[in-house]
Amino acid sequence: MPVPTVPRGIQDLTADWLTAALAGVADGARVAELVTMRIGKGNIADSVRLVPRWDRPTPAPASVVAKVPCSEEVSRATGFATRTYELESAFYNELASTVWVNRPLCYFAHYDLDQERYVVLLEDLSPAEAGDQVAGCTPEDAAAVMPELAALHAPRWGDPTLLDVDWLDRPTPDSMRGAAEFVPTLFPGFVDRYRSRLDPEVLALSERLMASLDRYFTDRPGPWTLVHGDFRLDNLLFGRPRVSVVDWQTVKIGPGLSDVSYFIGSALMPETRRDNEVELVRAYHRHLATDGVDMAWDECWDSYRRYSFDGLVMGIAASMLVTRMARSDDMFMAMVDRHSRQALDLGAEEFLRA
Repeated sequence: MPVPTVPRGIQDLTADWLTAALAGVADGARVAELVTMRIGKGNIADSVRLVPRWDRPTPAPASVVAKVPCSEEVSRATGFATRTYELESAFYNELASTVWVNRPLCYFAHYDLDQERYVVLLEDLSPAEAGDQVAGCTPEDAAAVMPELAALHAPRWGDPTLLDVDWLDRPTPDSMRGAAEFVPTLFPGFVDRYRSRLDPEVLALSERLMASLDRYFTDRPGPWTLVHGDFRLDNLLFGRPRVSVVDWQTVKIGPGLSDVSYFIGSALMPETRRDNEVELVRAYHRHLATDGVDMAWDECWDSYRRYSFDGLVMGIAASMLVTRMARSDDMFMAMVDRHSRQALDLGAEEFLRA
């Protein structure tokens, strides 16, 4: 069976392609017919459920999910320029087996920048469903996520060999300085577009943050670990015994609490977060300890506070880099508002001052 080509888009997901991609688990069976269904809420990649009809009985899966470059040109260009397609395929090929977090089984992953091709072919975890970033979640759902955060972070906590993975972004002075210079160039357009939806308190905090980004980005004390980078409800599947984590397009080296603060700050409404965030972070801290990480509680809590700005930065930057849609506007506004409230409640501007 020939090695499958790497798709440029949904049109390349054919019966013959899936036959080749699943040859290792299909025991010689071929896909006779293929039904495709668009799924998901992603802004960067197109996700498609593939339901094959096999020409004979086979141990191959009854359905799979494929992710390919976005059909919207702005988002597609962003996916290649920001390396998100490269990072996700490399995560599944090289790093997924080194962490304990629950995620889909990957059957095939590849990326080709020169040909603008990318695909990850994944286990279909339906009827599990993605969370809703706009609607938020309950404290009980958030509590179910804490073990998965620890299961991602603990195995590579303080692991110096992560620095040998040359394709992984990491918070070096040069890379952080570049980000600190780039994000403010997007901020005027962000304000022009969303001013009518920005609370004055949120806008004022965002302006102060833009003026302090260099310090915020360059002051990221270790120990570092493997982090997801976009750990939010749209990228989590609920409805199975364990929450499953998907969309590894922003995986990088960094402080584990950045994922925790990002998730809690965006997933819960401000009033609910205020009532539950200490216990949620304590639960994460307990799971870290169970998984072998020795971290003082005060350090854990201060790190949670410090990185409450990450979601605000993401909301500002990502909203200007992907194809604009009504739901994405609502999602980015929810992130900006909730993370601003989080940072204000936690007194996180302390970490922006020299």
